[in-house]
Amino acid sequence: MSAPAFFEIGCRSNFSFLEGASHPEEMVATAARIGLSGLGLADRNTVAGVVRMHAAAKIKGYVFRPGARLAFADGAPELVAYPMNRRGWGHLCRLLSAGNLVRKRACARFTKTISSNGRKT
Repeated sequence: MSAPAFFEIGCRSNFSFLEGASHPEEMVATAARIGLSGLGLADRNTVAGVVRMHAAAKIKGYVFRPGARLAFADGAPELVAYPMNRRGWGHLCRLLSAGNLVRKRACARFTKTISSNGRKT
């Protein structure tokens, strides 16, 4: 009987400033080497590492799920969001853009409550 497949979700790359250390390409290579079935990238309030991880995963024929970790300034627990389709991806990107427009310097946290249509509420 073979071991069950393990899919690591919630990974943070070096695009999660001061939280993740590895480049997305390195993460895919390491995951493949240790036998993981796939990776789900969830950097803090950004999807900046998605393109690099997608490209590396595609070259290796590896399963990859793009997402984002939503961090809030009001102390609410972080949320990990993985869109299920293109429409969901569009909503996530609009939400991140709206939230990051109101941030100060490198602080990648939402400072206002942002609705799903990208407007401050």
